[in-house]
Parts: sequence; C-alpha cells; structure tokens
Amino acid sequence: QVQLVQSGGGLVQAGDSLRLSCAPSGRTFSMYTMGWFRQAPGKEREFVAAISRSGGTTYYADSVKGRFTISRTNAKNTVTLQMNSLKPEDTAVYYCGATGRSYIDRYDAGAYDYWGQGTQVTVSS
Repeated sequence: QVQLVQSGGGLVQAGDSLRLSCAPSGRTFSMYTMGWFRQAPGKEREFVAAISRSGGTTYYADSVKGRFTISRTNAKNTVTLQMNSLKPEDTAVYYCGATGRSYIDRYDAGAYDYWGQGTQVTVSS
C-alpha cells in the first residue's frame, strides 16, 4: 500500500510559477512510475506529466510541454511538478499518482493504482 501526500498549489496570476510536491510513503518508491494529472470542473481527469522509475525519462502533455517540469528524488521519496508560465486554462485540481505495474499506458489515469489527495491550482488572468 502506498500513501501519497501532496503539497503546494494555490492562487496565482497568469505567468507566475508554482511547485507541487508529492511524498509517497514506503521504502519502495523507486519501484513506482509517478504521474501528475489534473481535473477541471465538469471535465475528466487528464494527463499532465509522468516520470519513469529511475527518473531518466519524462513525458508531458502537449499543453504543458516547455512550461512544466516533473522530477523525482528517490532518496528523498519525493516527486515534484514545477509549473512555469501558468495560464488560466491550467486551473484545476492536480493529483499525483503512482503505479507499480509495467507495460502501462502512462497517459491513462486508469493505469495508476494510488492517488494523492489533490491540490487546487487557480490561475487568474
């Protein structure tokens, strides 16, 4: 069982930056592919970014590519999402997810077994 505790988020203006963090419990953090998803009101949860177990490979949605950076520190059991040049359309509840399964579609929320509590990000224009 993995518990994910999120921190960060808040209300910012367009063009500002925010950092989200996710701290999974347990000693086997390095065995999990980690991802960030977001969900706006009335919309489905959508993929934002993912990072491989080693941290060597990252994946991004086209809408955030070049603005967001996902990273992880396995020694500290932490995964972060650095969000720069925020836009009003980035407004959503952001969730970190973890999966220990292999051969997954990392862009699919259904592939993730564990989720953080969610954190609100609001970007005003």
